[in-house]
Amino acid sequence: MESPAPGARCPVLEQRARWERKRSCTARELLETERRYQEQLGLVATYFVAILRAKGTLRPPERQALFGPWELIYGASQELLPYLEGGRWGQGLEGFCNHLELYTQFAANVERSRTVLQEQLKKNKHFRRFVRLQEGRPEFGGLQLQDLLPLPLQRLQQYENLAVALAENTSPNNPEHKQLTRAAQLISETAQRVHTIAQKQKNEQHLQRVQALLSGRQAKGLISGRWFLRQGWLLVVPPRGEPRPRMFFLFSDALLMAKPRPPLHLLQSGTFACRALYPMAECQLHRVFGHSGGPCGGLLSLSFPHEKLLLMSTDQEELSHWYHSLALAISSQKN
Repeated sequence: MESPAPGARCPVLEQRARWERKRSCTARELLETERRYQEQLGLVATYFVAILRAKGTLRPPERQALFGPWELIYGASQELLPYLEGGRWGQGLEGFCNHLELYTQFAANVERSRTVLQEQLKKNKHFRRFVRLQEGRPEFGGLQLQDLLPLPLQRLQQYENLAVALAENTSPNNPEHKQLTRAAQLISETAQRVHTIAQKQKNEQHLQRVQALLSGRQAKGLISGRWFLRQGWLLVVPPRGEPRPRMFFLFSDALLMAKPRPPLHLLQSGTFACRALYPMAECQLHRVFGHSGGPCGGLLSLSFPHEKLLLMSTDQEELSHWYHSLALAISSQKN
């Protein structure tokens, strides 16, 4: 078999060279960002966690709620960095995966941490003064504690992107390929779990907000455990008479229609009274008009076994969003 002529292009070798360049660039980015990440973790561990423990400014339960497993996450980074500096990326990331559960724990504690920080800054003047003093240190470069607390979850997303890129640009013949592929998979699975936790926390915030808007005995526990999709004003078109504005709350399994309380109501002004709860599993949805995207709004028909709703909006775009959200809720109940 003839060897390639001198200077001739070899697509296979060119592709391998591109992979190697991407791999080297990704490895360098992982190393440089890990150094910065560890430095910022260390700032919080040294100037906040350790000193607060020594001074007793916060009680242990409050300190734990505020920082979660921060020091253990810092320790995991300290273990990883020497491997990256030595070019042993596969071995380093494989060992780092033993600490991924710390990131799941940290994510589960995020809302509690945010609440404790806000409460202590408001109520504890010694803590407030301490935080202000530490944030003023030149090492922090103007960053505040609240800017640094989300750092581990931001870094987890970076870990996923960089580990996947490293694995994809490492030849299967490379001894590190198996380690990098396994590490990328485990980091991606953890990032997905963290994303799910964040979605559940956000949904819980929506449910608490909606529950606070609903008043009356009927509303208690009405939305507990549901998945919030959207809310907004729509006009209910009756068989006779003028359309009536109603507030609608759409969940994955139900549509709640509510009527605003009178503005002069002594105790419940600004809240809504539940008027009906419609199961989405029994709903048939049709767009009566409003397909063209024109300026005249549109009308939706929602049919249930014992009732039919005609919902109107003068905002075509808003009605389109409602149509797609309702369709999503209905399909999720039928799958």
